[in-house]
Amino acid sequence: MTDYIIIIIFVVAFFLVGAIAFGLGISYRKKISEAQIGTAEKRSRDIIDEALKNAEAKKREILLEAKEETIKSKNDLEKEVKERRNELQRLERRLLQKEEALDRKTELFEKKEGQLSKKEEAIENLRLEVETLQKKHIQELERISGLTSDQAKDYLLKTVEDEVKHETAILVKELENKAKEEADKKAKEILSIAVQKCAADHVAETTVTVVQLPNDEMKGRIIGREGRNIRTLETLTGIDLIIDDTPEAVILSGFDPIRREVAKIALEKLIVDGRIHPARIEEMVEKAQKEVETMIREEGEMATFDVGVHGIHPELVRLLGKMRFRTSYGQNALKHSIEVAHLCGLIAAEIGVDIRLAKRAGLLHDIGKSVDHEIEGSHIQIGSDLCKKYKETGLVINALEAHHGDVEPESIIAVIVQAADTISAARPGARRETLETYIKRLQKLEEIADKFKGVEKSFAIQAGREVRIMVVPDQIDDAEMILLARELSKQIEAELEYPGQIKVSVIREVRAVEYAK
Repeated sequence: MTDYIIIIIFVVAFFLVGAIAFGLGISYRKKISEAQIGTAEKRSRDIIDEALKNAEAKKREILLEAKEETIKSKNDLEKEVKERRNELQRLERRLLQKEEALDRKTELFEKKEGQLSKKEEAIENLRLEVETLQKKHIQELERISGLTSDQAKDYLLKTVEDEVKHETAILVKELENKAKEEADKKAKEILSIAVQKCAADHVAETTVTVVQLPNDEMKGRIIGREGRNIRTLETLTGIDLIIDDTPEAVILSGFDPIRREVAKIALEKLIVDGRIHPARIEEMVEKAQKEVETMIREEGEMATFDVGVHGIHPELVRLLGKMRFRTSYGQNALKHSIEVAHLCGLIAAEIGVDIRLAKRAGLLHDIGKSVDHEIEGSHIQIGSDLCKKYKETGLVINALEAHHGDVEPESIIAVIVQAADTISAARPGARRETLETYIKRLQKLEEIADKFKGVEKSFAIQAGREVRIMVVPDQIDDAEMILLARELSKQIEAELEYPGQIKVSVIREVRAVEYAK
């Protein structure tokens, strides 16, 4: 129990000592803190005082700088205001000067306006006076001439019309002569070059073919017993065989040249073979047909190769070969087409047009003639349909359709084909025309000429290549002759179709007649 009390006393004592120590520590720390706080307050007061001094100094510096800047801005503003004031004064002086100049000009214009008004009044008075005098002069002229003003006007118009007509005729003649000289010279140069360079052969075909025999005994073998051989040959070929007194010759007659060629080849083979009987004839005719078909294709290919045109449809090439056996006015159609193609190429080269296309159009321009005896229609329509069928170009088709003037040419190549076709057909010796054709042309030329007023007589000469017109001198003067020749040539071009050209000569006879009494 005693120990327990001692422990409690000891603990209590310990706590009291601790509390006293703690109180002394707090008191010491308080003193120290108060001392530090006093020191810090003093330092803060010193810092604040220093900051206030610095702020005051900085304030004075800023105020000085602001004052200097204000003074500088004020000076600049005063300078600018002064300059603008001077500029405004200069502008004001210029405006005053312009205003004074404008006032002077206004006064001058007012003076001129007054002068113009006076002049206008004077001119009006003069105009009225001139009109009065003109009326008096017209009345005096009418009185002297015995004509009214309308009559005089008609007379003057008629005189001027005659003068203008005469001058127009002279001018037309001069221009025509000049144009013809230049055009003829250039055209002749181009055509002469083309014709000189083109040297195609021509064959004048007929409706008969002569087959030579080794002897006259062969005629009997060809006829056969009771004529069976000749009948077989005529039936298979469709060609008439004429066996007459002509020595060592048999004549094949027919309008189809291909069948004539088949009959000729078959007969020549039979003559060489020597065995002539119906079965052999049938065999030889079949071989001849195949040979002619091969010949047709080769002729077409040779034509395209000769002209230098490639890419033509094989069927068109075969039709070209068939033209080897077709003639027009005695002129071989294939040779004619080849010549036209060469001429087209030469003319195209001279004027700078596509040569290959020109040759192609020239070669195919008469392709319709190869089948025109088998198909209804003109060779132009047939050829156009064939070219369309085998996908030829529109330019080639137009050239084909236009080469006889049936449609308007749409390109220079179509015109070239027209010219080349005319050159080939009109060349002397190229074609044979019947007497009836010439007579009709002469009559038509004279009929056209006789329709014109003032024509006394007309004469078509040189197989229709020239027409001479005799006019009545009292009805047609020298100037009207030129216009008559021009109108007549235009009428001939419109109504006639002819190769080459027709010369129109108008002749006015002047006579001086007097009687001796």
